[in-house]
Amino acid sequence: RLLTSKRAPREEPVAPFYYFPCQRWLAVEEDDGQIARELVPVDEAFVKKDSENDGQSPATLGLEQKAKSTTYTVKVKTGDKKNAGTDANVFITLYGSKDDTGIVSLKASKINKNKFERGKVDEFTVESVDIGDLKKIKIGHDNKGNSTGWFLEWVEIDAPSLGRCLKFPCGRWLDKSEDDGAIERIIFPAELQTVEYIPFVPYEITVYTSDIFGAGTDADVFIVLYGSDGICTQQKSLCLNKREQRMYFERNSVNQFIVELEDIGDIIEKIRIGHNGGGLNSGWHLDRVTVRRLLPNGK
Repeated sequence: RLLTSKRAPREEPVAPFYYFPCQRWLAVEEDDGQIARELVPVDEAFVKKDSENDGQSPATLGLEQKAKSTTYTVKVKTGDKKNAGTDANVFITLYGSKDDTGIVSLKASKINKNKFERGKVDEFTVESVDIGDLKKIKIGHDNKGNSTGWFLEWVEIDAPSLGRCLKFPCGRWLDKSEDDGAIERIIFPAELQTVEYIPFVPYEITVYTSDIFGAGTDADVFIVLYGSDGICTQQKSLCLNKREQRMYFERNSVNQFIVELEDIGDIIEKIRIGHNGGGLNSGWHLDRVTVRRLLPNGK
């Protein structure tokens, strides 16, 4: 007699889901002006939290991402030469000891409406996952537009979370008809021009505007944190641009920010919060503020 046995059907392993919340603008005129973002995964349980259980709002996911990111301030100096400016689209890649940022378009200058004009310095914000110590950059343009040739004097990159500001001297054309014809260059930092300081840390700042008539403000709101032994942070605006000033601090609103500031330690003795009195409706009725110093892993 033949004995047969039934095998249970083999269960195929189920690939895990990875959740990448964003909840932020990808727009030149919004947020930090970037139109591409690097996102890191968060735990599924965190994503599935809802307001009935713990008051977690979807926007907090975007702030969680920001807390895990490193923010770089990128300054670009166009040379003071004839035809030095460019109308082309400029991009940059930052290379670190762990990773690189990928190609980042430098779209929204914080200083000048017309970017990369002769003799001008433009400033940009670049966010990325931790790439480690900054080793080199690649910067270039797409050679599109009426006036494409560009004389790049230097690039300066400030990384508050690393406590380092590095200068990348260039002093060359990025022009198909000048110099060696290259329109992108790899540049290394000038070690003697590197400035080191105490690294910044992220703080979670939540602002509650009161529920009374006229409580909201369009002014530029700033904050200063004070720790023990008289140490304090720089004065920092909570909004990145005037559009955010119009969006936030409305009557009966709760606005949360992740801000990189000087590390004042575990104890926050006081804060100073105020505004510049600008905008159509500057008067502000503030209900309360909460501040939390975040650990390096963003928790």
